[in-house]
Amino acid sequence: MEFPARRLIPAVAAAAAALLALTACTSSGSGGGGSSKSSDQGSAAPAPSVSNDLQTAYENTVKAVLPSIVQINASNSLGTGIVYDTKGDIVTNAHVVGSSTTFQVLLSDQSKPLNATLVASFPANDLAVVKLTNPPSGLKPATFGDSSKVEIGQIVLAMGNPLGLSSSVTQGIVSAVGRTVSEGKSQENPQGATIPNMVQTSAAINPGNSGGALVNLSNQVIGVNTLAALDNNEGNAQAPGIGFAIPASTVTNLADQMIKYGKVTDSGRAALGITTRTVIAQGGDGSQTTGAGVVSVTSGGPADKAGLKAGDVITKLGGTTVDSVQALSEALAADKPGQQVPVTYLRDGATKTANVTLGTLQ
Repeated sequence: MEFPARRLIPAVAAAAAALLALTACTSSGSGGGGSSKSSDQGSAAPAPSVSNDLQTAYENTVKAVLPSIVQINASNSLGTGIVYDTKGDIVTNAHVVGSSTTFQVLLSDQSKPLNATLVASFPANDLAVVKLTNPPSGLKPATFGDSSKVEIGQIVLAMGNPLGLSSSVTQGIVSAVGRTVSEGKSQENPQGATIPNMVQTSAAINPGNSGGALVNLSNQVIGVNTLAALDNNEGNAQAPGIGFAIPASTVTNLADQMIKYGKVTDSGRAALGITTRTVIAQGGDGSQTTGAGVVSVTSGGPADKAGLKAGDVITKLGGTTVDSVQALSEALAADKPGQQVPVTYLRDGATKTANVTLGTLQ
């Protein structure tokens, strides 16, 4: 069975090299500041007692949250989802649903799959909502936490269905917050998704985990597990202990819109209103440079209003150099709709600048 429900990325924003150098450690000790004295007979110091409090907290969180975790079978993939409400809405990743509109959903306590249909998908943030056709009584929605309260070093559990092993749990910590992460291209999103403000974790995320829950020990979902990193220096092998989750506040904001309107109406993310591809352009002095080549411009959109045209090559957004489509997406992820930014571009070998009032990513 294929499990393309977790994307592996070749780079992580502008800090990929630094990311891959990080080592997550979940153990802690006394700090080595104390010493123990042996008796005259040379007897060993007594072994420190181990508290059961942490283990109990783990077990309680698993019991509380795992009933809200489901398995989603799409036409060509298997992934995970999180029960969002008692009406049968389930949140997952857009790349889990892919181009499918109907699904089989397996609840944590049932052996018979249930039918579900697509509510909406928003590939730009890799989020989607599906809904059970006949939701059973007793559905247990997960509790989503406040992303602003997520702290580095916080213990977390990743829950999902890695490699089809249903209701699996892995453990780690929050390694970083506020990461901007770029996914690879897909049929649903040919330019690839660039997702801001992601939570980085050392908890293992494997194929089939996508769409599952990253949970704190207060039984709250703090993120939706989405992807893991690849180490370019190791032949694109998975970089151990580097996974990413979409923060809970983003999930609830977008999911609420998809459930209410059938689409995302306000992503809160900036856009130029263009489609692009990475190109090599020649300047007026004969030098070559890479940039984001404009393939098409949305009529009446921000770039169109500022005078940009198909064939222009964007080389800078504000003060950020743009040498690829991914670089442009990452630069836009740091801006907000309504913000005015200078866009530097090449047209017929000449360098030009236009002030663009950014629109909203749809």
